[in-house]
Amino acid sequence: MVKVLIVEDEREIAAHVAKYIVREGFQSIVLNSGEFVIETVKKELPDIIVLDVMLPIKDGITCCNEIRKFSDIPIIMLTARKTENDRIIGLKAGVDDYVCKPFSAKELMLRIQAVLKRAGIFNENKVEGLQLDKNGYFLRYNDQQIKLTHLEFALLNFLSQKPGRIYSREQILEFVYNNDRDISDRAIDSHIKNIRKKIRKKIRAINIDQNIIETTYGAGFRFVPIE
Repeated sequence: MVKVLIVEDEREIAAHVAKYIVREGFQSIVLNSGEFVIETVKKELPDIIVLDVMLPIKDGITCCNEIRKFSDIPIIMLTARKTENDRIIGLKAGVDDYVCKPFSAKELMLRIQAVLKRAGIFNENKVEGLQLDKNGYFLRYNDQQIKLTHLEFALLNFLSQKPGRIYSREQILEFVYNNDRDISDRAIDSHIKNIRKKIRKKIRAINIDQNIIETTYGAGFRFVPIE
């Protein structure tokens, strides 16, 4: 599950944002000052931080500068300041995006998802509880979590981008494994076999061979969403 750290001193805003984030299927952690931001980041390892500029004890820019000394975690800055100079200061500190107050929780959630996707952490390939999450290379289905290797994840992620479309082994080699010269077309078969085996072990009630990756003999493979 994607973990979002919210650092906002206005408690009503923080609670509203946290509630919306949880409703969208993410986990939220809330701090109301900058005092323990660094310790929380190191302990909780959030996937993204929503960080207000004006905070008691330690401001958002200072927190961002300190975080960037040890982590490239995505940061979205919340600010009531709308001048170009304020944005430049934030960008120099390593902010990934800005959201100006007042804002809607829906807008912020869309910004969070966009930043996570750019960072390769979050993927919206989600059908009936199925979700691909690059944060650790997991495939999740409802309450089940399935660990994949980097290459298995890359293959499944590629096929799921266009459900139903058939890709040949040559196309998969070109688009998925173009930087891995040692990968053969038979390795693709092995990866697909391993993916099916891992999912079947976790989700016994689903016919994985038919519903996740389907083999079209003589043509290739396609991703078929769970119905």
